[in-house]
Amino acid sequence: MNEKREQFLAGDRPDDVLLYFNEAAVDGLDRLAKAGEVVENGVVLVLPGEEGRTAFQRATGVDPMQLAGSAMDTESRITLDDIESECPESAERSSAEQSSEPRDRDEEGEHWPRFIFGFAQEQNEEVDDIYAEGDVVHAYALCECGTAYSDKWLVSDRA
Repeated sequence: MNEKREQFLAGDRPDDVLLYFNEAAVDGLDRLAKAGEVVENGVVLVLPGEEGRTAFQRATGVDPMQLAGSAMDTESRITLDDIESECPESAERSSAEQSSEPRDRDEEGEHWPRFIFGFAQEQNEEVDDIYAEGDVVHAYALCECGTAYSDKWLVSDRA
């Protein structure tokens, strides 16, 4: 993991956004790779907020705030340290097969994150809920199946 992503996940880059693009979901991945970090199945970039939002929309054709709005009511696990997620629409597994570990792709290969958009919010003690407890990272994903989903966590919980 590169230094920018480590700093982002530690809550030290609240003005930046994190972008993940799956290699099968966007054109021009080579160009993005030059500006970011190559990971299994794609590229991760940590960019200043407005620049990152613009880059995300250009690469995906999706406004990141629209993605956030459509994803916020559907929660499922997304990790940004190893870029994995669990689509809530993925094929049901029996209780014995279920794991707390997120998956990149399910057995049929139908559920994998096309792209992920993430941002961090600094602790805000004036607000109730998780935000009063510490810095919070938000992540929004769009699955290959078309399902948009989200996750948020305290930086201290995943440190």
